[in-house]
Amino acid sequence: MLSPIDLSTLPGPAQKICGDGAPPKLQMMAAKGVVPGLRPDAIVTVLVLLTQAKSFEVADQAKATLKKLPTPVLQGALAVDLHPSVIYHLAGSYKNEIPVLERLLQMHSLPIEAVELLAERGGEQTVELVCTNEERMLSHPKLIELVYTNRNARMSTANRLVELAVRNDVELKGLAAWKEISQAIQGELIAEPSDERLPEDDMYYEHTALAEELTDETEDDVLEEDDEGNEHLKDKFKPLFQLWQEATVAEKVRMATLGTKEQRMLAIREQNKVIAGAAARSPLMKEPEVAQISRNRGVADEVLRIIGTTGEWLKSYQVKKNLVENAKTPIAIASKLVVQLREADLRKLAKSKNVSGPVRMAARRHLERRKT
Repeated sequence: MLSPIDLSTLPGPAQKICGDGAPPKLQMMAAKGVVPGLRPDAIVTVLVLLTQAKSFEVADQAKATLKKLPTPVLQGALAVDLHPSVIYHLAGSYKNEIPVLERLLQMHSLPIEAVELLAERGGEQTVELVCTNEERMLSHPKLIELVYTNRNARMSTANRLVELAVRNDVELKGLAAWKEISQAIQGELIAEPSDERLPEDDMYYEHTALAEELTDETEDDVLEEDDEGNEHLKDKFKPLFQLWQEATVAEKVRMATLGTKEQRMLAIREQNKVIAGAAARSPLMKEPEVAQISRNRGVADEVLRIIGTTGEWLKSYQVKKNLVENAKTPIAIASKLVVQLREADLRKLAKSKNVSGPVRMAARRHLERRKT
């Protein structure tokens, strides 16, 4: 947790501006950067304090000024070791200004919260800068998690950090699909850090851009059924599928975890359980998507197993019903969920020829129990 700035350590004029009962006009002037007689570091500190001012107008103005500090003020502030809270705010205001970040990341009072902010929200070059310190990444595994889930991060960098964690027996518990992510990196050729993008990075960014361009909330799936019940890829998604086929397992796992609904729909049909499992554990998965997947007989059984053992999804009656009715659902899971179905659905299930024998018998037994 960031330590608060002690007002008593600041020069008198700064205390007057930021103290209780300070004149609103004085605070507004300071929020605009008009603070005569103060050193650059003190000016920036005042601005950081004013971002928490009771007046929304003052707070908003201070935030805006922080993002556009005059060069002499900014460079003067960066010349000294700043308070951790000031470093944090500057990191957020200049998260893609590499020269500024290079100075901030070298400060002795650098708080880990500032590094986490950059790992989570920074652009491609910012993430590369953060990842140069592997010792810090291992000391704070959350940084690796944040980089992996930052879509701006290069694929090669994400792979390198995952391999670093695996090699040092660091479990990234913040990644729901860590099991799949760590398995996918096995056998991958891990590239050394590079100033330039690698081919795998270009492929990842190209695939991500195309997926975001094609994503469509009105489309339920990337496949459609013909009159005979056979699935075929929709024409608009064929370019996406082409790129998908060219991706490695590690690349597919990351795109399944962070990508669009369309990318997940491709992933859940993969025969490779590592890829399909990553899609099923994606933190971006939503209930309507899960309901749709749970009734699809073309998905990998690993996907249905994960859905059927995830408490969040089992709060939905529709998901439970779909899992029981789906012949691809592992029998142990389907049989367990039978007892949670409504009587009308149980009666249909007991007569259905589209479910396995054990599930049909479980429905009949439960109906008999309800009679007694």
